[in-house]
Amino acid sequence: MKFTKMHGCGNDYVYVNCFSEKVENISETAVKISDRHFGVGSDGLVLICPSESCDVRMRMFNSDGSEAEMCGNAIRCVGKYVHDRGLIDKTLITVETLGGVKVLDMKLDESGNVSIVKVDMGEPILAPALVPVKGEGEEPVKDLKITVDDKTFTFTCVSMGNPHAVTVIDDVDGFDVQKYGSKVEINENFPRKTNTEFMEIVDESHLKMRVWERGAGETWACGTGTCATVVSAILNGICKKDTDVSVKLLGGTLVINWSSEDNHVYMTGPAEFVFDGVWNE
Repeated sequence: MKFTKMHGCGNDYVYVNCFSEKVENISETAVKISDRHFGVGSDGLVLICPSESCDVRMRMFNSDGSEAEMCGNAIRCVGKYVHDRGLIDKTLITVETLGGVKVLDMKLDESGNVSIVKVDMGEPILAPALVPVKGEGEEPVKDLKITVDDKTFTFTCVSMGNPHAVTVIDDVDGFDVQKYGSKVEINENFPRKTNTEFMEIVDESHLKMRVWERGAGETWACGTGTCATVVSAILNGICKKDTDVSVKLLGGTLVINWSSEDNHVYMTGPAEFVFDGVWNE
């Protein structure tokens, strides 16, 4: 099976072109190929597939074999792959995901390859039943208190096609993401588990964030999580709509803008090839 390793801000996945390749036992393959000692090493497996309704379809599997709805960093890499490898000859494309249809606007460098991708991530989902998170009514959950060991956190809950819980802390660099994120992920308040974002406020247009991803652990970046972080910051009066908010992650920086014109969240960031290979398992 031919594959390509790619990353967006250090959030790395193994990509398979399912226009020409077939993946057997997808979940099992995702676990094996993601292993950083005995496999290729990645945060998961992404399948680039034909679509009946869009230009391309993306399926994304975490390193534990579970299928996720969406991945913001992976979808930028999918855009770069299909353009630069000649599967699609245009820079504005639609991508089918379990988290809905996403629109990608790709910027080219001097050599004609994709360097930056702006993704229309759609409207944030805030109703508790749809995130999902335990709660009543339609108003966003902004004050969910969860105690983990010696700390009590206050979470704002947002879905960007997949569930996120965002909390503010003083110092993300010195924070034990694994200790707390792993327990928040499986907290009883989240029927489908959750991705957990720990946000540090720099100013109204700059944030720092680390993320514990459901089914993958801490990753160097999370596109949907970065969008959810900015949405949370705006809901809580930290940042403003219609403003580019730069979010510094372990693997780089993403720029997020929640537009009041269409209520959509726009994410802009890089996508990079790492290497091609053949999986013989």
